[in-house]
Amino acid sequence: MSLEREIAIEARGLTKSFGAKKVVDNLSLQVARGDIQGFLGPNGSGKTTTIRMLCGLLTPDSGEGTCLGYDIRRQQKEIKRCVGYMTQGFSLYRDLTIRENLEFVARVYNLEAPEDAAQAALERLGLETRADQLAGELSGGWKQRLALGACILPSPSLLLLDEPTAGVDPKARRDFWDEIHHLSTQGLTVLVSTHYMDEAERCHKIAYIANGRLLASGTISQIVAGAHLSTWVVTGGDLDALASELKQQAGVDIVARFGAALHVGGRDEAAMERLARRYGAEGGHRWKRDEPTLEDVFIDLMTRAGTER
Repeated sequence: MSLEREIAIEARGLTKSFGAKKVVDNLSLQVARGDIQGFLGPNGSGKTTTIRMLCGLLTPDSGEGTCLGYDIRRQQKEIKRCVGYMTQGFSLYRDLTIRENLEFVARVYNLEAPEDAAQAALERLGLETRADQLAGELSGGWKQRLALGACILPSPSLLLLDEPTAGVDPKARRDFWDEIHHLSTQGLTVLVSTHYMDEAERCHKIAYIANGRLLASGTISQIVAGAHLSTWVVTGGDLDALASELKQQAGVDIVARFGAALHVGGRDEAAMERLARRYGAEGGHRWKRDEPTLEDVFIDLMTRAGTER
């Protein structure tokens, strides 16, 4: 298999502005066929704009790329026929039933036997018992399941999912991701934006952007190792006061509260060890060395980028 056929998405130097605001800034990204690629970043970081450029809904101001081998500037119609795009908001018809929505989508894509295609989708996603329920009456989790069913009806080669589980309960999120992994095992490529760390950890690779710029990409182990953080878990009394003090100390790059503990980290390992000895002896807090988590790394990336969650 050639390298070109192994790559589903290849973006180089994508840039997009709206007025004076540069939303995507010289972003390059590569996604292998069959991978689940997580796309992370704070609100307003440029994730949605990037996804829309990749699927042919927006034309970049500069930069180039291909999606499923098609040029994102000149072959947008071809891309749209091969890609399933799930938007942040529910975009199907609320006053139609689940079955009617799926049959409508099947007809839009000129599928043979649209009724049969809709029935197969109902059965696959466990929607048979709700087939005659109005889409507008569904809970968030069921709406997302319906939207996913509509996306995969025309058998796309690539799914672009823009925060598909925002506002969905944990069980519905788990079920949704089980289906995503099932689709991946069948060769479908997925690019999914998310704010949830547990979802990011279910991706084969992840990319993190802020202010429209790519800050990190690769497997989770590669990104965590590349951050070069020395991380400590701190427990004890009056953690809020300790956190405020630690944020002013040289060598400390992150201080974040996790339940009844602080995660404290920095790239200067020697400085972190000195702080652990000092505050452990003086303040009666327990400092325990730990491996940095993906969330530690993202907090550090956001802090350095000057962004807020």
